Amino acid sequence: MVLFGGSTGTRAGKTALRFVLMIGVVSFFADFVYEGGRSINGSFLATLGASGAIVGVVAGLGELLGYGLRFFSGRISERTRQFWPMTLFGYFIQMAAVPALALAGNWQIASVLIVLERVGKAIRNPPRDVMLAHAGKEMGIGWAFGLHEGLDQAGALIGPLVLAVILAHRGEYRIAFATLLIPACITAVLIVVTKFLYPRPEDLEPHTPEMHAAGLGRAFWIYLVGAALVAAGFADYQLIAFHLQKHGIASAIWIPIFYSVAMATSGAGSLLFGKLFDRFGVTVLIPLTLISIASAPLVFLGGFRLALTGAALWGLGMGVHESIIPAAVAAMVPAERRPSAYGLFTAAYGIFWFLGSAAIGFLYDVSILAAVVFCVVTGAASLPFFFAVRRKMATR
Repeated sequence: MVLFGGSTGTRAGKTALRFVLMIGVVSFFADFVYEGGRSINGSFLATLGASGAIVGVVAGLGELLGYGLRFFSGRISERTRQFWPMTLFGYFIQMAAVPALALAGNWQIASVLIVLERVGKAIRNPPRDVMLAHAGKEMGIGWAFGLHEGLDQAGALIGPLVLAVILAHRGEYRIAFATLLIPACITAVLIVVTKFLYPRPEDLEPHTPEMHAAGLGRAFWIYLVGAALVAAGFADYQLIAFHLQKHGIASAIWIPIFYSVAMATSGAGSLLFGKLFDRFGVTVLIPLTLISIASAPLVFLGGFRLALTGAALWGLGMGVHESIIPAAVAAMVPAERRPSAYGLFTAAYGIFWFLGSAAIGFLYDVSILAAVVFCVVTGAASLPFFFAVRRKMATR
């Protein structure tokens, strides 16, 4: 069953491919910045005196705003059809917040900047994903999001490695954060250039959407519940980094390397599973969810090698979050409803990520095993919903 044929051999397909590649290069440098920062945020907060509960709440609050505010950015972009201004504004906020961590003197200020970075992502993601979806209708939605995520995660791989080298030689978090100002400036320049090269990505859509789009559909709502459960049971890497440092499982140098390994599996998986999504649809989410569920026991209960394996599986789960899940939303709703669909979907996703992260953080302070059980049970609970969505999509 081929859900989306797509082609990059036609002139329109080549234009769509160039746009996706350009956005991918922007994301490469952007992820270099904010994923580099996220790889050491948890351990940085620990050095500033934060507890496991604080790290969990900060991470969860960041994801709550980072996803919840997308409801508003999605609605606004759908109403105005002005995708670029919000995309640019969001990128600029993100690229300013992360290097500013070099100036944070306590965990409170650092927490505000960590959350602000997530807010920037919330502003720019729905309109950017809509633009990618327009290109994806020409070249294959799964492939468009998978290719973009592959480039995105390449930056997420290199950024933490660079920070690991800096920490190995200088041993100072502030120097590591300050170094990220360089790729942050490159990101800002590239996204402006992309805007001028492709001012109307919606023109990449091979067919003009209907002006009066239908509703979101039952499959969308079932899928939202399943994805929300996945989000609730997915531990944030900031808590993982906190755990690795607190229990001496990995040194400050190795923690960002663990994150790089996770980003490598995420990027490679995105390329493969993007193609598989175009071939098999949401069915690919079922085995991927089962695999990612195994990350929590390995990371929180294992030693160095098992934790490293768990980090790789955690990265595979992140690849699903960032590529296959938005591709599936684009497949379920009419083109005219995509901005609000992305906003609504990711708002619910963020609320459950926040509630889950906070719960995991509090459970962690009481019992690490209880936190792991919560992650596994909540993730497994999503599977019946994905099976139901698969049946719904098969009958369309």
